[in-house]
Amino acid sequence: MASLAEIRAKLQSLESKGSNQPSQQSDNAIYPHWNIDEGTSATLRFLPDGDTTNDFFWVERQMIRLTFPGVKGGDMKPVTVQVPCAEMYGDSCPVLTEVRPWFKDPSLEDMGRKYWKKRSYIFQGFVTENPLNEQAPENPIRRFVISPQIFNIIKSALMDPDMENLPVDYVNGTDFRVTKTTKGQYADYSTSKYARKERALDEAELAAIDANSLYTLKDFLPKRPDQAHLQAIAEMFEASVNGDLYDPERWGNFYKPYGIEVPSTAVQATSESAQVAPAPTPAPAPAPVAETAPVAQAEPVVEAPVVEPAAPASSSEKPSADDILNMIRARN
Repeated sequence: MASLAEIRAKLQSLESKGSNQPSQQSDNAIYPHWNIDEGTSATLRFLPDGDTTNDFFWVERQMIRLTFPGVKGGDMKPVTVQVPCAEMYGDSCPVLTEVRPWFKDPSLEDMGRKYWKKRSYIFQGFVTENPLNEQAPENPIRRFVISPQIFNIIKSALMDPDMENLPVDYVNGTDFRVTKTTKGQYADYSTSKYARKERALDEAELAAIDANSLYTLKDFLPKRPDQAHLQAIAEMFEASVNGDLYDPERWGNFYKPYGIEVPSTAVQATSESAQVAPAPTPAPAPAPVAETAPVAQAEPVVEAPVVEPAAPASSSEKPSADDILNMIRARN
């Protein structure tokens, strides 16, 4: 892992390049800090990534939410499918390729925000003060799914010259306090912060690391989409914009809403690259799962790319899905 100075340099480099522009399926290793009561705090101690080639002590996850009015042949109630943004792996994302030009047209901007990628960050560590009445897992090393709001606080602290040591250092590290308040209808964590004093890990924490080992955080990212999966994402995106139903026979073997059964007649991937490989499992940790805070906890402001000023809209009437698709295709 990189030193604090190297992390600061890399964060600065990323900023200079313009970076940082449904039901939950979880195991008990994920600490649901979003469930703490308003006005309470939980104290966390972040740990390094088990992957020593990772310069940071977190990994970034980028997901896109595709909504459908219902499921073909099933319930007629809204469902959401979360798919990985291929840009997370340095590949071209079929959704963002379509969506980016929308931000140049005021009539499409709201739709663009709906389909823009949502970032979250996966950390690991100990929960040293826990206001939740929960049964802690046998392995006390927990995983944390951190929102952009909290992540920006963590990143700002790392850039502060008053922080002299890496906060994940076993001897001279620093605990982080997550504090939950409310701003409007959304949870707010803007008062979260690092402790003012450093703290060495105690014997029990060191023993837990020795007994359980650190997670390799990238193992908890979704599988990198191959060409077949990218095609399925593109098809689902168009169907979502069109207001069509989710079709489990077409896409069930690629991505599906939580709890939806895939029919036996579903299209099978024919090439070796299209097969869904099982996610890697760090011993002795359980297999990776989709780790996403409940949708209700989403940040009130969704990031969007910086675009050139748009010309005024010719009409105040919002376009229909068909109008949007026609404008997109005409532009192409």
